[in-house]
Amino acid sequence: MEIECSDQPLPMETEGEDEPLQVLKEPPKIHRLEDSVINRIAAGEVIQRPVSAIKELVENSLDAHSTTINVVVKDGGLKLIQVSDDGHGIRYEDLPILCERHTTSKLSKFEDLQSIKSMGFRGEALASMTYVGHVTVTTITEGQLHGYRVSYRDGIMDHEPKPCAAVKGTQIMIENLFYNMTARRKNFQNSADDYPKIVDLLCRFAIHHTEVGFSCRKHGAARADVHTVGTSSKLDAIRSVYGVSVARNLMRIEASDSDMSSSVFQMMGFISDSNYVAKKITMVLYINDRLVECSALKRAIEVVYAATLPKAAKPFIYMSILLPPEHVDVNIHPTKREVSLLNQETIIEKIQSTVELQLRNSNETRAFQLQVLQPSQIGSLGVNKDTKSDPSPSSAKPLKVPAQKKMVRTDSINPAGRMHAYLQAKPSGKLDSSSGLSSARSSIRQRRNPKETADLTSIQELISEIDQTCHSDLLDIVRHCTYVGMADDVLVLLQYNTCLYLANVVNLSKELMYQQVLRRFAHFNAIQLSDPAPVRDLIMLALKEEDPECPEDDDLKQKIAEMNAHLLQEKAEMLEEYFCIKIDPQGNLSRLPVVLDQYTPDMDRVPEFVLCLGNDVDWEDEKNCCQAISAAIADFYAMHPPMLPNPSGDGLLHYMRKNDDATHSCDKSDLHSAIQSEESISSVGKGKTAVDDDVEQELLAEAETAWAQREWSIQHVLFPSMRLFLKPPNSMATNGTFVQVTSLEKLYKVFERC
Repeated sequence: MEIECSDQPLPMETEGEDEPLQVLKEPPKIHRLEDSVINRIAAGEVIQRPVSAIKELVENSLDAHSTTINVVVKDGGLKLIQVSDDGHGIRYEDLPILCERHTTSKLSKFEDLQSIKSMGFRGEALASMTYVGHVTVTTITEGQLHGYRVSYRDGIMDHEPKPCAAVKGTQIMIENLFYNMTARRKNFQNSADDYPKIVDLLCRFAIHHTEVGFSCRKHGAARADVHTVGTSSKLDAIRSVYGVSVARNLMRIEASDSDMSSSVFQMMGFISDSNYVAKKITMVLYINDRLVECSALKRAIEVVYAATLPKAAKPFIYMSILLPPEHVDVNIHPTKREVSLLNQETIIEKIQSTVELQLRNSNETRAFQLQVLQPSQIGSLGVNKDTKSDPSPSSAKPLKVPAQKKMVRTDSINPAGRMHAYLQAKPSGKLDSSSGLSSARSSIRQRRNPKETADLTSIQELISEIDQTCHSDLLDIVRHCTYVGMADDVLVLLQYNTCLYLANVVNLSKELMYQQVLRRFAHFNAIQLSDPAPVRDLIMLALKEEDPECPEDDDLKQKIAEMNAHLLQEKAEMLEEYFCIKIDPQGNLSRLPVVLDQYTPDMDRVPEFVLCLGNDVDWEDEKNCCQAISAAIADFYAMHPPMLPNPSGDGLLHYMRKNDDATHSCDKSDLHSAIQSEESISSVGKGKTAVDDDVEQELLAEAETAWAQREWSIQHVLFPSMRLFLKPPNSMATNGTFVQVTSLEKLYKVFERC
């Protein structure tokens, strides 16, 4: 049989004759990137933001053995970064290759990394800066008569170095950072974003490199935001940078290990004690004098603080760890922000144990500010629980008349309760009115404190804690005391049986409001604001009131206000459902809860209240969250003294007009005499008219109304509510909330001596 061979392919039957055959695509071709593309990609990885460039430049200055380093920033570092030092400078011969990639004086071979002690080693930072900004270097070395200035772009010099006048050291200036990276530059359009990070970076350098003086300021500003001088003490450096309030609450901590089989290290530092309270953790970590981050060590220390000191769970930590250079791998991060340690888990475990031991020892000796009571005062808080006479008609024993020194002439049921209006004993025929009052109180208690309010387990636990810590003797005093009058702006006089007490109105009202918030949880009536207030503006107002003398920090305050406003906007649904605090979708505060009937809080404290909600609440833990929000509402509703000074007595001086005209001025002694009595006013004669003319009458009338309204609320709202609802905690017996002034028995002894 013959078979014909043909070069033509045999036809094949395929399904769907109309469908075109798929053409296989070739894989993409691999080609070599141009150097300019490679360098720009690498630059974006090394110089991630302006603070990254400043960190590299400051580390270069430290490697040059500088004693002063000055940083000037414009527009958050986008327009200008200028770092000047007094180090050894750069040789003229090295300037042509200064900004080329992988040129460095720190090492010459790979093995040098095993013993590297300098901050930099790759030779990438300056080169990266020239690919994303315009770099100008001015430098002079010791012994030279003049310095040299040269500009760089894309790693090479724009021109030959030009002789110029210069001071000792090097000045590197970067202009128009990220000018050729549009997307990244847009991310940093707000100059307030990076400047606080730059200030924080310089602060972290300053507390470790105590032999170097640092300064950082905005371009054109007369005052530096960071300014330190060389010192021999780390604690003095912390005090200079972070303030006395931080330094005085720090404890020195040390740990070490020399076991070659497990770990070899030395650690020295300072950690905050139980008296330090902050909104966020501050951790400054140096490993072999290199500023780095270690998330594993940070989490380990946070766990210790949360377990040992829950109220101080956001600590301040400064640690310097020294290890053999060969135990540290510094080449694991593009910006050298992280390092890898040999036996890292063992080192962290030992440091964690040392911190825990130190905190437990410090917690045993924690200092509290207490008001010491005399033994007689402490004992007087106990209630006389002698047997009472039987009120029933069947009792045949005659009523025993108490001695004069034990006779109580006031009645706590009377709402007025003034000392000058002594009341006689009420006849037995009026017991019906007393029982009617009891039933009214019972109905009010049921209406105001429904049992079904404690829906959440955490709320039930908080209410249970109030019941368990209630002081029984103080409870009896609160239930049956008689309001006497205000002793000053904060203290009120109370009478209980034959004893006279001073009580702190602010503490009492704050505790009452806190307990009421928990009992009314998710069942509040509402106060509707006629003009809803933007939450961001309220927080900004509170921040400016806290620190009115620092307008330079307005950008930082605006950032804080925006963050807190955004946080509260996210929690708006929960705040409205449980606490009747309504924040509408536009970010406006439009509704507040009613904590106590017939009482409206001081609306001047709304900004402080909103800031407290944003800063002081732990939103992650249910119980802590409810407790913190309740405490913030309680502090807002507490009966603080009004913002305006008390116009009584010498307080009238605050309302005097500043008038230099002699015809309308009044002698100060005449003013004091006019304040003291009406007779003195009449004796001054024409001075009275002068006093009236020099007083801001509208402001004075507003102050008098505010203070009178507060005293009325204390007498007619606060104390009746206290008798019904307040369960005073044990702490009120020792923290100065209740202090016995005297007793009738003691006064009789004094009179008998006379």
